[in-house]
Amino acid sequence: MTTADRTQKVRFSVPAYFEQLQALMDRLDLGEVEAAIELIRSAGQEKRKILVCGNGGSALTASHYINDWNKMAFLSTGTPFRGTCLSDNMGLMTAYSNDISYDDVYSEQLKNLMDPGDLVIAVSGSGNSENVVRALSYANEAGGVTLAISGYDGGKIKKLAQHSLWVPSFDMQLCEDLHFVFGHMVMKALCGDSIHA
Repeated sequence: MTTADRTQKVRFSVPAYFEQLQALMDRLDLGEVEAAIELIRSAGQEKRKILVCGNGGSALTASHYINDWNKMAFLSTGTPFRGTCLSDNMGLMTAYSNDISYDDVYSEQLKNLMDPGDLVIAVSGSGNSENVVRALSYANEAGGVTLAISGYDGGKIKKLAQHSLWVPSFDMQLCEDLHFVFGHMVMKALCGDSIHA
């Protein structure tokens, strides 16, 4: 992607936004999307923990993932889904930030929560937030399975993670839109044919 692609401005209109979103969806690697869904489904079926983190809007995306996956997978199948969003506990986040470093808020939690074979998912538009980079680094070193969900050029996490789902756009809102869509696709895959909500 060239600098011109990154800096091109399109005057906002509802039709233009939907056109950009559709064009971006058409550029996604569907094999990559399906592989990422299967990675999460397999972890759930094997009762491994799924630990998700992100910053800002991506923290809320991570939280939304776990809200949907934990609730709907269990309601649909009766099988517990062991998902945790590492950014949901504000007390723990601020304690690690204050006592150690904001860069370590996720890696420190993983030291306590993650077992070898657990799936660690980092969500980041830029792919370069240091705390998610450190989370993936720790997970790789400690025997975890890692998935990067990124935008822009993929950043550091795309190169670091064992598996990747990349939305190739430098528009943060479009990246976040498709990260959200991915979470809903995962939920439907976890629930199989029994999902109607």
